[in-house]
Amino acid sequence: MQSIWNGAISFGLVSIPVKLANATVSHAVSFRQIHTEDGGRIRYRKVCELEEKEVPSSEIGKGFEDADGSIIPITEEDLASLPLPTTRTIDIVAFVESERIDPLQMGNAYYLMVNGAPAAKPYALLREALRRSERVAIAKFALRGRERLGMLRVVDEVIAMHTLHWPDEIRSPEEAAPETDVTVRDAELDLADALMDTLGDVDLDSLHDDYREAVEEMVTAKVEGREPAPEKEPAQGEGTVIDLMSALESSVREAKRSRGEGEGEDAGEKGGESGEKGKDAEVTSLSSRRRTGTRAKSSTGSGSGAKKKSAPARKKAAGGSGSGKSAASSSRGKSGSGRSSTAKKTASSGSGTKKTASSPTTKKKTASARKRSA
Repeated sequence: MQSIWNGAISFGLVSIPVKLANATVSHAVSFRQIHTEDGGRIRYRKVCELEEKEVPSSEIGKGFEDADGSIIPITEEDLASLPLPTTRTIDIVAFVESERIDPLQMGNAYYLMVNGAPAAKPYALLREALRRSERVAIAKFALRGRERLGMLRVVDEVIAMHTLHWPDEIRSPEEAAPETDVTVRDAELDLADALMDTLGDVDLDSLHDDYREAVEEMVTAKVEGREPAPEKEPAQGEGTVIDLMSALESSVREAKRSRGEGEGEDAGEKGGESGEKGKDAEVTSLSSRRRTGTRAKSSTGSGSGAKKKSAPARKKAAGGSGSGKSAASSSRGKSGSGRSSTAKKTASSGSGTKKTASSPTTKKKTASARKRSA
């Protein structure tokens, strides 16, 4: 790992020789500026204004521009002779809890490596002290022409250092706050909590740069002379007015679906819907049968009326040649239950070969006449 700075950590009276190396590396795809008409490279050349000629990097130094526009040369020797202990030293000034460090202050990350075998023992001492105390070290150091603030912490078996912005370099967040007053309802907060719980935790090692992969795929496709993969649908544009509650509910459902959750609930809901539909169909069928039965009864009633109207015709026919059964059947069709006196009269006027049916009154008169004759 290539070092970018050599110095020492000052831990009280203990000095730990270290080298500074970048802890991060950028994998972003870099582009070159070209002339769009012919594809020629566009280059920046460092030209001296006095001589109007290009100057190599070895002849380029630093200078401070005064208020009147004049340039005051500043050499590396001038910077090295500054009366600052942090010129080649990472000077630890305090140990604090990591919660006290605002993430807004954190900048670049570096690894501190031992510079020589004698530095291994004090390096390990500082590392284990930081680990056991569960605190971080705040230090001051000079890098690239300016004094900086840093935070030292333990990462596995290495001491890492993060540059920190000075407190007066952090802008006030009030400038970025919404200008209008917004009221958030409890129901919206509940849905937001549900969405947070559904999304849950994530393995940071599984995250990757989709944009870089898309750019690399597009460049590869151009080199191979083929069409790049079709682009995905764009995300919802800025300024689009949305229904917050509906968006939260949809987000919760989508998050559950992506994690394979809620399928049973969806099936239950579908089953419930099917059950409700079955019940509705059953009720509809029952209602249909009832309506059909009502129509059948109505048609039956009208048939009875027709029979009642045709009863006198049957009586006339029975008086001529009808049988007793026919008369009785007609009588039952007319009254619906039992025999009436009319039916008996009709039966007595039937065939002459059968005995005439007598009514109870006739029988009484016949019995009295027999007594008198006796």
